[in-house]
Amino acid sequence: MSSAAEISNMGSKVTRMIRNFNVENRALREISKAKPKAAPRHPSSSNFSQEDIPATSISEEIRQRNNPLLSMLKDVYVESKDPVSQAEAVPVVKKNKQEMPRRELKYNLPGDPYGFFDVTDVPKGKLSLVEALTALNNHKRMPKTWTPEKLAQEYSLELKDAKALIDFFFPFDVKIIPPQTEKTKQIQDSSHI
Repeated sequence: MSSAAEISNMGSKVTRMIRNFNVENRALREISKAKPKAAPRHPSSSNFSQEDIPATSISEEIRQRNNPLLSMLKDVYVESKDPVSQAEAVPVVKKNKQEMPRRELKYNLPGDPYGFFDVTDVPKGKLSLVEALTALNNHKRMPKTWTPEKLAQEYSLELKDAKALIDFFFPFDVKIIPPQTEKTKQIQDSSHI
C-alpha cells in the first residue's frame, strides 16, 4: 500500500513541476502582447448623465403642446370596422336537390354507432363509407358477379371510378402464417373456436 501512495505522491509532484515550469516567462509573454484597440466612442444621447439634464426640464417638455404635431394629427383619419364573426365568414351554400342529383343509400349501419345515422342519401357518383366497404367486400367474395360494371350500375358511379375503387382499395384482410415449428403457439381461426 505504501508503494501506491509513493507513486501517487510522485505523480502529483511531476504534475506540479510541469504546471509551474517557466510560469514567469509565460506570464510575461502574455502580458507583453499587443492589446487590441477599442473601437472609438462616438457621442450619443446615452452619453449624457442624469445630472446634465434637470428633471424639471423633462417634465416641462412633456407637458408642452407641440403645435406642428397636433396639426399633423388632425390630418390623420382612422376608419374602424367590427371584425366579421365566424358564422358570417363561412358562406352558406344552399343545396338544391335539382342541382345535385342524389340517390338513396343502399346500405347503412343499424343505429348510430359511428355518426352515420343522419345520412340518408348521397350525391350520384359518390359512396358512403359503409357502401364502399360493402362494395369492396362483395367484389372480394364474388369477383365474377360484382364486376366494375355492376358496381357502377348499382351505386350510380362512373365506370372509371368503379374500376379505380377495385384496383386501388381492398377491404381489411387477415392472413395467418403457419408456424415453422410445432412448438410455436398459433392463433386459432375464429371458425375453429
